[in-house]
Amino acid sequence: MTYAKTAAFTADQQQLARIARALAHPARVAIIQLLASKQTCISGDIAAEMPLSRTTVSQHLQELKALDLIRGEIDGLTVCYCLNTKLLQQVQQQFTAFFSEAMAGATCGPEDTCAC
Repeated sequence: MTYAKTAAFTADQQQLARIARALAHPARVAIIQLLASKQTCISGDIAAEMPLSRTTVSQHLQELKALDLIRGEIDGLTVCYCLNTKLLQQVQQQFTAFFSEAMAGATCGPEDTCAC
């Protein structure tokens, strides 16, 4: 029987990887920062603030929305986006726990050799 290799990892590990993949593009990071600074934003306003085409911005918005990092409300012909702060708080806790765990036993620094 074959199965996706991701099934061998915990749900938390899978979610952290999905979020990290979404945040791996600077445009998506910039969109989240823009929404955080404005609280809410119409898609056309977001595109006007980015050095990207409206279509490209829309694709990035869809990626973020698919993970529920942002929410979009249709208001007539426009879509008003906002951050899903509850999920972002959860993600922050997951990343904090991840890095705390990774650093707990860390013995190698930038100048050190590995303790193998």
